[in-house]
Amino acid sequence: MNVLKIQKSKLSGTVTMPPSKSVAHRALICSFLAGGGSVKPLINSNDMKATMGVIDALKNDSKTLDCIESGSTLRFMIPVAASLSKNVTFVGQGSLLSRTIGEYLDLLPKHGVTVESNGYLPMTISGTLKNGNYEVNGDVSSQYVTGLLLALANLEGDSAVVLKTLLQSKPYVDMTVGVMSDFGVNVAETDFGYLIHGSQKFNPIDYTVEGDWSHAAFFLVGGAIGGGITVSGLKMNTFQGDKAILDVLKRFGAEFDINDSGITVHKSKLKGIEINAENIPDLVPIIAVLGAFADGRTVITSAERLRFKESDRIKSVAENLKAIGVGVTETADGMIIDGNCNMHAAKLNGYNDHRIVMAFSIAASFLDGETTISDAYSINKSYPDFFKDYNMLGGKADVI
Repeated sequence: MNVLKIQKSKLSGTVTMPPSKSVAHRALICSFLAGGGSVKPLINSNDMKATMGVIDALKNDSKTLDCIESGSTLRFMIPVAASLSKNVTFVGQGSLLSRTIGEYLDLLPKHGVTVESNGYLPMTISGTLKNGNYEVNGDVSSQYVTGLLLALANLEGDSAVVLKTLLQSKPYVDMTVGVMSDFGVNVAETDFGYLIHGSQKFNPIDYTVEGDWSHAAFFLVGGAIGGGITVSGLKMNTFQGDKAILDVLKRFGAEFDINDSGITVHKSKLKGIEINAENIPDLVPIIAVLGAFADGRTVITSAERLRFKESDRIKSVAENLKAIGVGVTETADGMIIDGNCNMHAAKLNGYNDHRIVMAFSIAASFLDGETTISDAYSINKSYPDFFKDYNMLGGKADVI
């Protein structure tokens, strides 16, 4: 049992962001394919342990690769392992066991790889991935595209990733292309998708991982609601698509300053907006919290893929907003939030989902009374020091 208890508090001060989980996943794999160099700093999260563990297992010729609960690790490393002619079985834990890998069931057998799976884990692969044309649905998960780009650059001969549908979460693929470029490997974006020349070499370099914009969003929103929070350690010229939180804050009416110390967000008069979340799905839980504290109506659309994350995040967010007194209507691809109502502390469900727990921890700091959130330690998936940083800013969070 790990239940979070939060009392109303004033969050203020400066918080330095941990290294980006998304960038680190990609850099670790590039470094592995390069055969040398270092990647640091790294956050001690379960997702990072998953990627490092799978890489170590491949180096040691292990037949079992445990991705824990990391969807990124799983979908990135399946084609990478196939490009290395590995005969291995991918396994996982928790919510990862219910997340589909169906795209690879169709693709890989067409390109030299034998696959044994019912569409979910466990999944056994054997054979060697061949270069060629890979037709991929772009609206299922950008993680498939990233995995293929990393693997195909490691093969002899040219390959193409052909998008059969519009690519959603494109900034994450842009990040992949950017990190690969840092390691000396080029990917060309085309009108059909991506072109990857074969026989490229990943350069062994010492790679520095930038701060995490996805995690920064929680505290930036806290600053917009209550004021006085400075977030440091972020790179303004970044591949991370979740830097878009700054544009979202502007649209809500939030005021902030950017200088050498970081980004300081001031308490602001917030107004609801309509937002297409197609390219920023990870931000939806905290944007929904922002909408709850804004005047008027906030409408979030194009977030249907959130139903297949660690939890059904559309349902998870909507249920918790209702519990604290927010008027919210769940839709097929998002939600409608009527904000700035009479909110109150409540008993909330963390749904064993790190982003749900962190988003509603921010909300709870502004609610009279004691809020409880279940599954507190789900934050270990991505940001183990979240409560430490939260309390350092003056928060009152205790896990029992």
